[in-house]
Amino acid sequence: MPEPQTRTVVVLAAGEGKRMKSSLPKVLHPLLGRTLVGHVLNAADPLGAARTLVVVGHGADQVRAHLAGIAPEATAVHQAEQLGTGHAVRIALEAAPEVTGTVVVLNGDVPLLRPETVGELVAAHESEGAAATVLAAQVPDPTGLGRIVRDAAGRLEQIVEQRDATAAQLALREINAGIYAFDAARLRDVLGKLSTDNDQGEEYLTDVFKMLVSAGEPVGVHLAADHSETLGCNDRVELAALRRLLRDRVNERWMRAGVSLLDPETTWIDVTVALDRDAVVDQNTQLRGGSVIGSGAVVGPDVTLIDTVVGPGATVLRSHAVGAEVGPGASVGPYAYLRPDARLAERAKVGTFVEVKNSEIGAGSKVPHLTYVGDATIGEQSNIGAASVFVNYDGVRKHRTVIGSHARTGADNMFVAPVEVGDGAYTAAGSVIIENVPAGAMGVARARQRNIEGWVLKRRAGTAAAEAAERAQGASAGTSSASEGEPIHGTAESVGGRPGAGDTATE
Repeated sequence: MPEPQTRTVVVLAAGEGKRMKSSLPKVLHPLLGRTLVGHVLNAADPLGAARTLVVVGHGADQVRAHLAGIAPEATAVHQAEQLGTGHAVRIALEAAPEVTGTVVVLNGDVPLLRPETVGELVAAHESEGAAATVLAAQVPDPTGLGRIVRDAAGRLEQIVEQRDATAAQLALREINAGIYAFDAARLRDVLGKLSTDNDQGEEYLTDVFKMLVSAGEPVGVHLAADHSETLGCNDRVELAALRRLLRDRVNERWMRAGVSLLDPETTWIDVTVALDRDAVVDQNTQLRGGSVIGSGAVVGPDVTLIDTVVGPGATVLRSHAVGAEVGPGASVGPYAYLRPDARLAERAKVGTFVEVKNSEIGAGSKVPHLTYVGDATIGEQSNIGAASVFVNYDGVRKHRTVIGSHARTGADNMFVAPVEVGDGAYTAAGSVIIENVPAGAMGVARARQRNIEGWVLKRRAGTAAAEAAERAQGASAGTSSASEGEPIHGTAESVGGRPGAGDTATE
């Protein structure tokens, strides 16, 4: 076996991608959790390269900033003028004169490339001691792609670009994937001899193979098992096609791993997402970023989760969540919105038309409907009444509300932070809570009700309301006459002008 080679990866990411018609460099367009160039770097990662050189040009500052976030160990090499792939590789190697061993060259727009395929290409190249090896593929339609031209013995003769090919060469279906492995020393020697004598007036990297063959150097062709891995994109139509192919690949992998996808065609899962066995994903669902779905959890239909963790056995239905955490057995939705740092503990509930931001909801606690919870801590087994608002912003700073455990807060409450409601406390419906409510107390903060008798008949005479009131008063007078003298059983204490102290919440 030959000695392991030092490896260097060169990624070609300098092109503008004019047909994308975008201010964003082509290699930065997103595809299921990574950019195009991000997918390519991920495919090369298992090679364990000593260095990674990314050739940048159009939108160089944007690409550099992106690399700093996803691959800080990579070195960006600027190609001021885009004079061809051969020129790009030469510029890269001039920036790293110490490079020896194997140089792997990848196009920055082939997001379906698998790490296994890159590894097999490099292994074949190094084991055969080749000067250069090209990754090839047999495709149904080779239009626009460089062709692999072989001699009578089946050996590589040359790689011809579409625009320079003869009619016979255009009929070939074996294409150049734009992915190569080279011996560094031989590559350096030949790069200095490239010419621009072609239709585009550029230095073609593919001409290296023809020159090596002419010099009697060993060159190889490694055939990809799946031609779809070699597909690039030049416009947004082709990008959408790649997105669908990657979606199907990702979905198949998860289903074979024990995840139920009820409608794979409407389920979009980023490559960065993790799912446990027996998770169920219903239709029209997007799982994005670093989301994690636990065993037995049910997500969907109509759900978007971004960087959100859903615990085992939890349910998320027709909702949107960003940077949230849904605990084991908890339930969310329908039509809920979990914003960053919303954290639901075990068996907590966030229901219909509820928005939660930067808040903890304790085990077994419920926020069933029509409520905004912002910058709050809610203890265990508490219930928040409908149409409540946690008033967290004074126009300058955010403040926090604390609701204790086993508390019961009334419908249509306002909690004006900073404020606390103690363990086991109640608040009356319609209250604006601006002071702390001690544990076990009832907080009432509303005006006493006052009824103005006869107001409708005086101020809205002739209306349907006035006619209804007259009829009701007449019927009431008749009933009162018939029951006159009957005893009245029981009385009730008034809290805030309304009988009873239990008018606190809905579940």
